[in-house]
Amino acid sequence: MADIKVKLYDFQGKETGEEILDPKLFGVEADPELVHEMVTAQQKNSRDVIAHTKGRSEVRGGGKKPWRQKGTGRARHGSIRSPLWIGGGITFGPTSSRNFGVKVNKKVKQKALAMVLSDKVANDKLVLVESYNMPEAKTKVLQTAFSKLPNKNRPTLVVTKNAEENIVRASKNLPRVETINFGSLNLVDLMKKEYLVINKELLKKVSEHYL
Repeated sequence: MADIKVKLYDFQGKETGEEILDPKLFGVEADPELVHEMVTAQQKNSRDVIAHTKGRSEVRGGGKKPWRQKGTGRARHGSIRSPLWIGGGITFGPTSSRNFGVKVNKKVKQKALAMVLSDKVANDKLVLVESYNMPEAKTKVLQTAFSKLPNKNRPTLVVTKNAEENIVRASKNLPRVETINFGSLNLVDLMKKEYLVINKELLKKVSEHYL
C-alpha cells in the first residue's frame, strides 16, 4: 500500500513539505452504512429529554373527593386531577425519565471516525500546518491565515488543545469556523464542516489518542 501523504503548510499559507499519515487512521475504506449508524447513535446519545407531562399523582391538588359517591345523580369521581378532567393528569404522556441513548462499541466508533478522517484526506479537505502562529487572539490574523490556506475561509473545524486559547478566542468571530479539542473529535462535528485544520503536534496526539 502506497504511503498516505498530505501537504504541510506554514501559517502564512506557504507549502513547506509533506507529511506521511498513519493508514490505520487516515487510510480506512469508507462504509457509509456504518458511519450513518454511528452518527445516529451520537445524535441519540446527545439528545436532551425536555418534554415532560405530569400524571394524576404529580398534578397539584385533587386530594379530596369532589362529591360523595352516591345520591347526587352525577357520575362518580375520586379526584379532580383524574385524566378525564380539564387540568387533570396526562395519561401515557412524555416524561423526562425517558432514555434515548444507545450503546456503542468503542472499536466500531473509532473505526467510523477513522473513515471520516480518511475521507477528509482523500478529498484534500485536511489542512496540515506546522503550528498555529497566534501570539495574540486576533480574529483578523486568523482570517488572513485561512484566506491563504487551502480552506479559503470555507466551513472549517480547527483542532486545538487546552493551552491554545488565542486561536479559540480568535475563531469565535468567524461564523464558519469552529474549534474542537483533539480529544473530543466526533463524527457529527467533522461532517458538519468541509475542512479540518490541524497542526503537526496535534496530528501526532490524535494518532496516539484514537489508535
